[in-house]
Amino acid sequence: MADYLASKAQHATVDKGKFTVAVTGGSSPAGLYQLLASADYREKIDWSKVYVFWGDERWVPLDDEKSNAGAAFDDLLNHIPVPKDQIFPMWKAGVSAQEYAKEYEALLDKHLTKGEEFDLILLGMGDDGHTASLFPNQDIILKEKDKKVAAYFLAPQDMYRITLTAPLINNAKNIVFLVFGDKKSEALYQVLQGEANSDLYPSQLISRDAEKVTWMVDEAAARKLKR
Repeated sequence: MADYLASKAQHATVDKGKFTVAVTGGSSPAGLYQLLASADYREKIDWSKVYVFWGDERWVPLDDEKSNAGAAFDDLLNHIPVPKDQIFPMWKAGVSAQEYAKEYEALLDKHLTKGEEFDLILLGMGDDGHTASLFPNQDIILKEKDKKVAAYFLAPQDMYRITLTAPLINNAKNIVFLVFGDKKSEALYQVLQGEANSDLYPSQLISRDAEKVTWMVDEAAARKLKR
């Protein structure tokens, strides 16, 4: 994944002078972020031309242990020379999640010029089949067709979430799922080879176009897949 991301960043910065990426949270990317911050990879990317966004976030301050952005700063962003004004966490004090979703959409409109997509969106997948903050049986977000960024109250977690929507994710030039571990095996099977049911397995909302969507999985997660 680190090699893949570095390659896409190199091509984008040569082609258009910048690389736009939406990163993910959870436990899955921690090793990746630490690797990108290492001496072996830090020099492979022109970080001054990288624009960092998030795929989703829990609506908590950056110093909260639940913050996706906070973890990414600890593991990666505090260790590489990305200009601070090119990093866009999904959090702002003093406003509601819904208000900031509108602001975040305006940020995307500003930095992703008209007709342009994200160069890369990195996604994880939960053992319930969710990705970003697209959770099972949450029609308010799963049926969203118009917004690029949306916020809603996720009752099972008793908290607000803010997320890129499925239509925006599907417009990205490259999408990568990073999935590992045995506990993800049933969801991975259902998402890739099970019956269509995106209400129950929201990762099915993401494109199956093999030219733009890459699944990076380990043997444990893939153990139920049929060849």
